[in-house]
Amino acid sequence: MDLNNTVAVVTGANRGLGRHLAAQLVERGAKVYAAARRPETVDLPGVVPLRLDVTDEESIRAAALTASDATLLVNNAGISTATPLIAGGLDTVRLEMETNFFGPLAVTRAFAPVIEGNGGGTVLNVLSVLSWLHPAGLGSYAAAKAAAWAQTNAAREELAPRGITVSALHVAYMDTDMAAAVPADQKTDPADVAAQALRGIESGLTEILADDTTRHVKQSLGASPAAA
Repeated sequence: MDLNNTVAVVTGANRGLGRHLAAQLVERGAKVYAAARRPETVDLPGVVPLRLDVTDEESIRAAALTASDATLLVNNAGISTATPLIAGGLDTVRLEMETNFFGPLAVTRAFAPVIEGNGGGTVLNVLSVLSWLHPAGLGSYAAAKAAAWAQTNAAREELAPRGITVSALHVAYMDTDMAAAVPADQKTDPADVAAQALRGIESGLTEILADDTTRHVKQSLGASPAAA
Protein backbone atom coordinates (compact mmCIF):
# COMPACT_ATOMS: atom_id res chain seq x y z
CA MET A 1 0.00 0.00 0.00
CA ASP A 2 1.34 3.42 -0.96
CA LEU A 3 0.89 5.50 2.19
CA ASN A 4 1.59 8.72 0.31
CA ASN A 5 -1.76 8.30 -1.45
CA THR A 6 -3.64 7.04 1.58
CA VAL A 7 -6.58 8.54 3.43
CA ALA A 8 -6.37 7.11 6.94
CA VAL A 9 -8.73 6.94 9.90
CA VAL A 10 -6.88 6.24 13.17
CA THR A 11 -9.01 5.56 16.23
CA GLY A 12 -7.67 6.60 19.63
CA ALA A 13 -5.38 9.07 17.87
CA ASN A 14 -5.24 11.64 20.66
CA ARG A 15 -2.51 9.84 22.65
CA GLY A 16 -0.17 6.87 22.88
CA LEU A 17 0.41 4.63 19.88
CA GLY A 18 -2.50 6.13 17.98
CA ARG A 19 -0.97 9.60 18.15
CA HIS A 20 2.36 8.27 16.82
CA LEU A 21 0.60 6.40 14.01
CA ALA A 22 -1.32 9.51 12.99
CA ALA A 23 1.78 11.72 13.13
CA GLN A 24 3.89 9.32 11.07
CA LEU A 25 1.15 8.90 8.49
CA VAL A 26 1.05 12.68 8.06
CA GLU A 27 4.84 12.69 7.67
CA ARG A 28 4.49 10.11 4.88
CA GLY A 29 2.03 12.30 3.01
CA ALA A 30 -1.27 10.70 4.01
CA LYS A 31 -4.45 12.53 4.80
CA VAL A 32 -5.33 11.54 8.36
CA TYR A 33 -8.59 11.64 10.26
CA ALA A 34 -7.48 11.55 13.91
CA ALA A 35 -10.42 9.94 15.67
CA ALA A 36 -11.16 10.24 19.38
CA ARG A 37 -14.15 10.30 21.70
CA ARG A 38 -13.26 13.94 22.41
CA PRO A 39 -11.84 15.38 19.18
CA GLU A 40 -10.89 18.59 20.98
CA THR A 41 -8.09 16.60 22.68
CA VAL A 42 -6.40 15.97 19.32
CA ASP A 43 -3.49 18.41 19.08
CA LEU A 44 -1.51 17.05 16.13
CA PRO A 45 -0.80 19.46 13.28
CA GLY A 46 -1.92 18.39 9.83
CA VAL A 47 -4.72 16.01 10.87
CA VAL A 48 -8.49 16.26 10.69
CA PRO A 49 -9.97 15.67 14.17
CA LEU A 50 -12.90 13.27 14.03
CA ARG A 51 -15.38 12.34 16.75
CA LEU A 52 -15.59 8.57 17.06
CA ASP A 53 -16.49 6.53 20.13
CA VAL A 54 -16.04 2.83 19.34
CA THR A 55 -18.81 1.94 21.83
CA ASP A 56 -21.33 4.33 20.20
CA GLU A 57 -22.70 3.08 16.88
CA GLU A 58 -24.28 6.45 16.04
CA SER A 59 -20.89 8.17 16.30
CA ILE A 60 -19.33 5.39 14.19
CA ARG A 61 -21.91 5.85 11.43
CA ALA A 62 -21.41 9.63 11.50
CA ALA A 63 -17.63 9.22 11.30
CA ALA A 64 -17.92 6.92 8.29
CA LEU A 65 -20.05 9.55 6.52
CA THR A 66 -17.52 12.29 7.32
CA ALA A 67 -14.45 10.23 6.36
CA SER A 68 -16.05 9.02 3.15
CA ASP A 69 -12.71 9.11 1.29
CA ALA A 70 -10.94 6.65 3.64
CA THR A 71 -8.73 3.87 2.27
CA LEU A 72 -6.98 2.85 5.51
CA LEU A 73 -8.60 2.12 8.86
CA VAL A 74 -6.45 1.69 11.97
CA ASN A 75 -8.43 0.16 14.83
CA ASN A 76 -6.20 1.35 17.66
CA ALA A 77 -8.59 2.56 20.39
CA GLY A 78 -8.82 0.26 23.40
CA ILE A 79 -8.79 -0.03 27.17
CA SER A 80 -7.16 -2.23 29.81
CA THR A 81 -8.68 -2.47 33.29
CA ALA A 82 -6.54 -5.27 34.81
CA THR A 83 -9.67 -7.27 35.53
CA PRO A 84 -9.59 -11.05 36.17
CA LEU A 85 -12.37 -13.08 34.57
CA ILE A 86 -13.64 -14.90 37.68
CA ALA A 87 -13.07 -12.46 40.54
CA GLY A 88 -13.52 -9.29 38.52
CA GLY A 89 -16.73 -7.37 38.03
CA LEU A 90 -18.75 -8.70 35.12
CA ASP A 91 -19.68 -5.18 34.01
CA THR A 92 -15.99 -4.39 33.59
CA VAL A 93 -15.38 -7.60 31.68
CA ARG A 94 -18.22 -6.64 29.36
CA LEU A 95 -16.80 -3.12 28.96
CA GLU A 96 -13.44 -4.50 27.84
CA MET A 97 -15.15 -6.81 25.35
CA GLU A 98 -17.35 -3.98 24.07
CA THR A 99 -14.34 -1.69 23.60
CA ASN A 100 -11.66 -4.12 22.42
CA PHE A 101 -13.75 -6.58 20.37
CA PHE A 102 -17.17 -5.21 19.45
CA GLY A 103 -15.80 -1.68 18.98
CA PRO A 104 -13.28 -2.55 16.25
CA LEU A 105 -15.85 -4.87 14.68
CA ALA A 106 -18.45 -2.10 14.49
CA VAL A 107 -15.93 0.36 13.06
CA THR A 108 -14.74 -2.17 10.46
CA ARG A 109 -18.31 -2.97 9.44
CA ALA A 110 -19.01 0.75 8.96
CA PHE A 111 -15.84 1.53 7.02
CA ALA A 112 -15.59 -1.61 4.86
CA PRO A 113 -18.06 -0.29 2.24
CA VAL A 114 -16.31 3.10 2.34
CA ILE A 115 -12.89 1.58 1.65
CA GLU A 116 -14.32 -0.76 -0.99
CA GLY A 117 -16.03 2.15 -2.71
CA ASN A 118 -12.72 4.02 -2.85
CA GLY A 119 -11.02 1.19 -4.71
CA GLY A 120 -9.93 -0.96 -1.78
CA GLY A 121 -7.36 -0.55 0.94
CA THR A 122 -6.35 -1.85 4.35
CA VAL A 123 -7.64 -2.38 7.88
CA LEU A 124 -5.02 -2.61 10.63
CA ASN A 125 -6.14 -4.00 13.99
CA VAL A 126 -3.89 -3.15 16.94
CA LEU A 127 -3.86 -6.32 19.03
CA SER A 128 -1.43 -7.55 21.70
CA VAL A 129 0.92 -10.31 22.77
CA LEU A 130 -1.98 -11.11 25.12
CA SER A 131 -3.91 -12.33 22.11
CA TRP A 132 -1.87 -15.50 22.75
CA LEU A 133 -0.64 -15.14 26.37
CA HIS A 134 -3.42 -15.11 28.98
CA PRO A 135 -2.35 -14.19 32.54
CA ALA A 136 -5.13 -14.47 35.10
CA GLY A 137 -4.77 -10.91 36.38
CA LEU A 138 -5.38 -9.55 32.88
CA GLY A 139 -7.92 -12.18 31.92
CA SER A 140 -10.55 -9.77 30.67
CA TYR A 141 -8.15 -7.87 28.40
CA ALA A 142 -6.53 -11.08 27.14
CA ALA A 143 -9.89 -12.65 26.33
CA ALA A 144 -10.95 -9.57 24.37
CA LYS A 145 -7.68 -9.45 22.43
CA ALA A 146 -7.83 -13.18 21.70
CA ALA A 147 -11.32 -12.63 20.32
CA ALA A 148 -10.06 -9.66 18.31
CA TRP A 149 -7.35 -11.86 16.80
CA ALA A 150 -10.02 -14.31 15.66
CA GLN A 151 -12.03 -11.38 14.33
CA THR A 152 -9.01 -10.17 12.37
CA ASN A 153 -8.38 -13.53 10.75
CA ALA A 154 -12.04 -14.07 9.83
CA ALA A 155 -12.45 -10.52 8.51
CA ARG A 156 -9.31 -10.93 6.40
CA GLU A 157 -10.90 -13.83 4.54
CA GLU A 158 -14.29 -12.14 4.28
CA LEU A 159 -12.98 -8.78 3.03
CA ALA A 160 -10.31 -10.02 0.61
CA PRO A 161 -12.77 -10.36 -2.29
CA ARG A 162 -13.73 -6.72 -1.73
CA GLY A 163 -10.15 -5.52 -2.22
CA ILE A 164 -9.49 -4.95 1.49
CA THR A 165 -6.42 -6.35 3.25
CA VAL A 166 -6.73 -6.95 7.00
CA SER A 167 -3.54 -6.87 9.08
CA ALA A 168 -2.78 -7.37 12.77
CA LEU A 169 -0.19 -5.59 14.89
CA HIS A 170 0.84 -7.56 17.97
CA VAL A 171 2.93 -5.85 20.65
CA ALA A 172 3.80 -6.29 24.33
CA TYR A 173 4.29 -3.35 26.70
CA MET A 174 4.78 0.10 25.19
CA ASP A 175 5.79 3.33 26.90
CA THR A 176 2.24 4.72 27.01
CA ASP A 177 -0.30 5.62 29.68
CA MET A 178 -1.75 2.10 29.56
CA ALA A 179 1.55 0.62 30.76
CA ALA A 180 2.54 3.43 33.14
CA ALA A 181 3.18 1.00 36.01
CA VAL A 182 5.52 -1.24 33.99
CA PRO A 183 9.31 -0.71 34.46
CA ALA A 184 10.82 1.35 31.68
CA ASP A 185 13.27 -1.35 30.59
CA GLN A 186 10.34 -3.66 29.78
CA LYS A 187 8.64 -1.21 27.43
CA THR A 188 9.03 -0.50 23.72
CA ASP A 189 9.06 3.00 22.24
CA PRO A 190 5.61 3.50 20.65
CA ALA A 191 7.18 5.60 17.89
CA ASP A 192 9.21 2.56 16.85
CA VAL A 193 6.12 0.33 17.00
CA ALA A 194 4.23 2.80 14.81
CA ALA A 195 7.06 2.82 12.27
CA GLN A 196 7.07 -0.99 12.17
CA ALA A 197 3.31 -1.04 11.70
CA LEU A 198 3.45 1.37 8.76
CA ARG A 199 6.29 -0.53 7.11
CA GLY A 200 4.23 -3.70 7.51
CA ILE A 201 1.23 -2.07 5.84
CA GLU A 202 3.41 -0.85 2.98
CA SER A 203 4.77 -4.37 2.51
CA GLY A 204 1.35 -6.00 2.67
CA LEU A 205 2.09 -8.03 5.81
CA THR A 206 -0.91 -9.65 7.42
CA GLU A 207 0.81 -9.99 10.80
CA ILE A 208 3.29 -7.55 12.34
CA LEU A 209 5.17 -8.65 15.47
CA ALA A 210 6.67 -5.56 17.06
CA ASP A 211 9.08 -6.87 19.73
CA ASP A 212 11.08 -9.88 20.88
CA THR A 213 8.57 -10.83 23.58
CA THR A 214 5.77 -11.01 21.06
CA ARG A 215 7.85 -13.00 18.58
CA HIS A 216 8.84 -15.48 21.30
CA VAL A 217 5.27 -15.98 22.49
CA LYS A 218 4.02 -16.50 18.93
CA GLN A 219 6.67 -19.14 18.33
CA SER A 220 5.63 -20.90 21.54
CA LEU A 221 1.96 -21.27 20.69
CA GLY A 222 2.27 -25.03 20.20
CA ALA A 223 3.49 -25.59 23.76
CA SER A 224 1.18 -26.92 26.48
CA PRO A 225 -0.25 -24.32 28.92
CA ALA A 226 1.76 -24.00 32.12
CA ALA A 227 0.43 -25.90 35.12
CA ALA A 228 -0.97 -23.80 37.95
